[in-house]
Amino acid sequence: MSENNGTSFLKSLLNAWSWLFLILILGFFELYAQMETGNTFLFRVYTLQSIAVAASQILLLALGLTLVIVAGHIDLSIAFTTGFSAVVMALVIRFFGPEGGWLIVILALGVGLLAAIVVGLINGWLVAFINVPSFIGTLGTYGIARGVALIVAGGATVSIRSDEAREIGNGIILGFPIPVLIAAAVAIVFSYLLTHTKFGVHTYALGANRASVERAGVDVKKHLVILFVLSALTAGIGGLIYTGRFSAGAANAGEPILLYAVAAVFIGGASLTGGQGTVVGTVIGAIIIAVIQFGLVFSGLPPYWQFVAVGLVIIVAVVVDQSRDRLTGVSS
Repeated sequence: MSENNGTSFLKSLLNAWSWLFLILILGFFELYAQMETGNTFLFRVYTLQSIAVAASQILLLALGLTLVIVAGHIDLSIAFTTGFSAVVMALVIRFFGPEGGWLIVILALGVGLLAAIVVGLINGWLVAFINVPSFIGTLGTYGIARGVALIVAGGATVSIRSDEAREIGNGIILGFPIPVLIAAAVAIVFSYLLTHTKFGVHTYALGANRASVERAGVDVKKHLVILFVLSALTAGIGGLIYTGRFSAGAANAGEPILLYAVAAVFIGGASLTGGQGTVVGTVIGAIIIAVIQFGLVFSGLPPYWQFVAVGLVIIVAVVVDQSRDRLTGVSS
């Protein structure tokens, strides 16, 4: 009995490790700030807003990816789906000029999202109907989206002048940056979709045992296409916000965030084999990475140390996932 209790406690500890790790790093950076500067790290509006904005950038790419990974697949194309959408939005605004105001910005947003959806449809078609492994298929569209974005942008960053677009990327409502509010809204919708609908049940089941889902009469091919479209859609939203924030569209807008987005999903508890993962966990994973990013800069370390730190956290997440699977096997 005591062995079973010990195993259950260890499983609970592993399941909650991301929360514990978040508390640990927050405590570490707060202690560092108090000792080195005599000031607080966490309890400042600027710090909280900076972490929230950085987390929202990661989260928008990671939310759709969460659904895909829960279903037992991967989407590597999100990096340049983000850049493709950013460039398309910027080109539409530049073509019509800044005089069109919100009407042109709304049109640009719609065309940018449509560009992302096209990438998602291609991914879904390759995986669902051609049976291309998602790693290979989305790696291919990764390159295609990158190339097309660079071609339409003429190999350069597409700068724009639009106060309305800038407001989307930098505006604040009730003290909250607009990108944070957008990411929070998408997270709430996706969390409900994954935990309170048949679509979510089928997504988990697809990652756990595809054959059983097919026997249950679920249209697996259609489901996969929808998953990849949703993944591309959230990446596209990230690209639109990028264009608003920096008043420019860049083909490589999402490239630095791909590692962080994948890390956020696995740090949040998703399994490499599918069938596990939550939106709430992905949110925690994105916050952890944002805290690491801001905390290392706050500590005066060069930015490239962020990649080292996040890489180490990814390895820890995989070890935790494997340990959790082994304990599940022991307890069963």
